[in-house]
Amino acid sequence: MIDALTLWGYWRSSTSYRIRIALGLKSLRHDYRPINLKLGEQKSEDYLAVNPHGTVPLFQAGDVQMTQSLAILDWLDATYPDPAFVPTDAPELCRDLYYAVATEIHAPNNLAVLKYLRTEFGADQAAIEAWYATWIAKTFAPVEARLAAHTWASPDLPFGQPTLFEIVLIPQVYNARRWKTDLLAYPLIAKIDAHCATLEAFDRARPENQIDAT
Repeated sequence: MIDALTLWGYWRSSTSYRIRIALGLKSLRHDYRPINLKLGEQKSEDYLAVNPHGTVPLFQAGDVQMTQSLAILDWLDATYPDPAFVPTDAPELCRDLYYAVATEIHAPNNLAVLKYLRTEFGADQAAIEAWYATWIAKTFAPVEARLAAHTWASPDLPFGQPTLFEIVLIPQVYNARRWKTDLLAYPLIAKIDAHCATLEAFDRARPENQIDAT
């Protein structure tokens, strides 16, 4: 196994949050290097020399360097297979929900898009919150319906273990609350979130528990 793991991230970045959860679930020690997105440190000359994308997260393991959170999650699960991130029960559904949450919400709701709405279209806070809620609903509603349609041993942890689905879901629930999105229509998602909050790996990964939290 590779000994030296390094994560560059930002405390409120949902993609960084995903990797923190994953590293915790795998019990992997790593070096954390904060990058302040509000101050634009991701566009600094020093950081761009390491990561030309100018984004977080950036993950390095020996000679392996990756900037895409889903690629990092897949690599971690392949390299450190215990505990597994893909369940034996309904693995296809797990992966499908994982990709739905990870791709359909993050792209329109990431920090760069929200900033663009403000600067280029003059969107105020109310408009930003409405935008955010729209994209949350477009994905959370069908995810909730698909969870309700399946018979689970425990609705608190549908697949019987933390999986790729929960790893990407919990940061989006956090963001939804931050942007004042009403989650009453998603009781199953709320149950999963409440249960994951009791698990050490998820709790330690929370934005407020990071060294760069402000």
